[in-house]
Amino acid sequence: PVVLLHGLSDSWHSYERVLPHLPPSIHAFALSQRGHGDSECPESGYGPRDFAADVAAFLDTLNLGQAIIVGHSLGGTVAQRFAIDYRERMLGLVLVNSFASFRSNPVVVEFQNALATLTDPIDATFAREFQESTLVQPVPPAFLDTVVSESQKVPARVWRAVMEDFLEAEVFGELDAVRAPTLMIWGAQDAYVPRSDQEALVAAITDARLVVYPGAGHALHWEEPERFAADLTAFVESLVP
Repeated sequence: PVVLLHGLSDSWHSYERVLPHLPPSIHAFALSQRGHGDSECPESGYGPRDFAADVAAFLDTLNLGQAIIVGHSLGGTVAQRFAIDYRERMLGLVLVNSFASFRSNPVVVEFQNALATLTDPIDATFAREFQESTLVQPVPPAFLDTVVSESQKVPARVWRAVMEDFLEAEVFGELDAVRAPTLMIWGAQDAYVPRSDQEALVAAITDARLVVYPGAGHALHWEEPERFAADLTAFVESLVP
């Protein structure tokens, strides 16, 4: 089984363009994480450990012992945390445009400051500008409309709580505990995550390799879903012959 974790303000729809390109042999589960999509919005508990515990609970519910965990952006931090806290449940780890640190990233800090004035209902222009900032290649307009409306479902308090809790909780220092084979995929035009983060992650994780998509941005699986699906499939098949 493969569990797909989305980024901030997204939902399972983040993988909508990828799923049709995965072979029937791969059992993929695209989750909407807490506070996102149609999932519940608890009053508190928006740090990486909370999200990782939800993934463990999801696997428990389906009686799945181990899985390959795929995380995009913020979901990549959740995947890192899961790989540390639940390492016996890891078959493999895929980090897509994943951060090494939120705290030392000026773009993230600036974005968090902008959230201070965010109110409900979430402004459509704000949501669209945020989602468009993750792209350098065109995506189908109907798909972009979907991810924008999914972003608008996330209450302002959740946007803020997630950013606060993830900025507070640095995972990077514990990555030497990750034992799972790790594939990292990064878009070279990413406006949020620098290459230095990728190099730091590759160095910190025992068994990690990096694949770069030269023409892709922060949401590379939206821009190049077929290539992403092919790389993911090859990685999964290398682990589960």
